Amino acid sequence: MKPAPFEYSAPESLDETLALLADCAERDEEAKPIAGGQSLTPMLALRLAYVDRLVDLRRVAELRGAERRDGGLWIGATTTQAAVQRSPDVTAVAPLFARATPLIGHFQIRNRGTIGGSLAHADGSAEYPAVAVALDARIEVASRRGTRTIPATEFFTGFLSTELAPDELLTGVSVPAWSGRCGYAVEEFARRHGDFAIAGVAVAVALDEDARIRRCGIGLFGVGATPVRAVDAETALIGAAADEVSTTDVGHAALSGLAGVPSDLHGSADYRKRVGAALVARALGNALREARHG
Repeated sequence: MKPAPFEYSAPESLDETLALLADCAERDEEAKPIAGGQSLTPMLALRLAYVDRLVDLRRVAELRGAERRDGGLWIGATTTQAAVQRSPDVTAVAPLFARATPLIGHFQIRNRGTIGGSLAHADGSAEYPAVAVALDARIEVASRRGTRTIPATEFFTGFLSTELAPDELLTGVSVPAWSGRCGYAVEEFARRHGDFAIAGVAVAVALDEDARIRRCGIGLFGVGATPVRAVDAETALIGAAADEVSTTDVGHAALSGLAGVPSDLHGSADYRKRVGAALVARALGNALREARHG
């Protein structure tokens, strides 16, 4: 199939982009930013999505790159997934993003797909949204009305939907640096490498001087319409001695009470919960091991 007809714009600056989005919003026309197009393009081609105008972001230099900023890390929206994986700043400050990247599709997809596209597409089975949730990342948004930052835990509002208003553009993601002895791990299960995850988890932990868990982030994906933060499991871990944690119990605690787990031809809700619990146990064990020896 071919996409339904649409207008195409390729602005060369952020200001020009925001003006285009504002004009379209005022005319009640649906404009969709596109960078890598790894999710949007097939949806348009299959006519699962329709737009009045595509706004191509590839010429907007302000949205590319990753750098240390304000004591943490900033990643521009149009930074490709492959560039995220290669970035030494990402590896140093937020290695969970780099470690999750090889699990995204295939290398051809990662060479075109962008971090902003992944976050704005808001697929509950995707890796980056769960990583953003686990790391307490903040999503940066701009429009002609101004800028704002949204905690990742509040950005994803439902199936393929976010807090973005029609005239707003996701410009980047900022990640606070985790201090002390930290460990990170990401695990997922898919039928084949590159397929969407049936279940997955991103874990970050930080230990204090006594090897007790001082901070923890657990982001689940593939088990809901949005990425899910396992808040109760995280809270129960705070203050626990790292070498006394029962990762199996934490895995069950993270998934057992979860509502809205999808059930489809790839697996029932119960199956996803059992797989998810095992993945949480494995990832938490790996993260704790890394933190203890870090």
